[in-house]
Amino acid sequence: MDRRTFLGTLIGSLLAAPLVAEAQPARRVWRVGLLDYGSPDAARLAWWKAFQDKLRELGYVEGQTVVFQPRWGNGQVSRLQGLATELVGAKVDILVTAGHPAALAAKQATSSIPIVTANGPDPVELGLAETLARPGGNVTGMTSISSELSAKRLGLLKELIPHVSRMAALSDRAARGSALNVRDTEVAARSLGIALQSVAVRPDPKEYDAAFVAMKRGGAGAVIVVQSSAFFAGYPRISDLALTHRLPSVGGSKEYPEAGGLISYGADYPELFRRAAVFVDKILKGAKPGDLPVEQPTKFELVINLKTAKALGLTIPPSLLQRADQVIE
Repeated sequence: MDRRTFLGTLIGSLLAAPLVAEAQPARRVWRVGLLDYGSPDAARLAWWKAFQDKLRELGYVEGQTVVFQPRWGNGQVSRLQGLATELVGAKVDILVTAGHPAALAAKQATSSIPIVTANGPDPVELGLAETLARPGGNVTGMTSISSELSAKRLGLLKELIPHVSRMAALSDRAARGSALNVRDTEVAARSLGIALQSVAVRPDPKEYDAAFVAMKRGGAGAVIVVQSSAFFAGYPRISDLALTHRLPSVGGSKEYPEAGGLISYGADYPELFRRAAVFVDKILKGAKPGDLPVEQPTKFELVINLKTAKALGLTIPPSLLQRADQVIE
């Protein structure tokens, strides 16, 4: 190639470069709807941050390749359907839910937009999936198997107070999954020879007060706080009432003893939300939610509040302290 031909080719390619750049398609910005049954308290915001951080690790940049549209139910089931419909109307590419009432509302709002559950009870029992191995519809994600851990929580209380023969289960009246949790807790209680008093309330401070009065009247010696997204904002009040009424209590996540409750045993929730981000990534890259098996947690946390134990006059056995993932003093 002579010099004149080379320069002509070079200039031609330089002139053409902007035209090629202008012809490139705009980068896709994914719209991710976040529907949470609970309230935007510090604990739940930390869970969603774990979700967003994991997406960032997977290459998604907020404002450039992904935008989040959060909606909060604030513990009111009646709000969720409208919020889910609103997100569907906003044409989100995928819905991520926290708390099974949010998942049920999302499922009712759409049968085509993929839905990823970040936590919640068995989706098969809730009618959200055909099987865990092959969900079959537009819903997949994580289950926190809270009800399946009922026996473990009861056993921990029994280990702390061996003489207890009667306990109460405080559950969310508005949440269908709470009823499933109470059912499994009753089965576990019978196996341990414990009589269980079920007390269902709406997530309202006045109802919490009345519930604890009813527990004491019923002779409960300890309380199981059934896991519910709507209870998180009320944990400080619930734990305070448990202490006031001298009732050792166990919750389903570390946020409960961090708020003053005695003990908790449950899934590592930030890890559940990180795993939910992996589901989102797979689906946005073309996977069908119905083909992605629902996952169960692999990390669990035992957290003990020593300050509360001392206030209740309880001595935590050394063997239990050694098993704890976190001890609050």
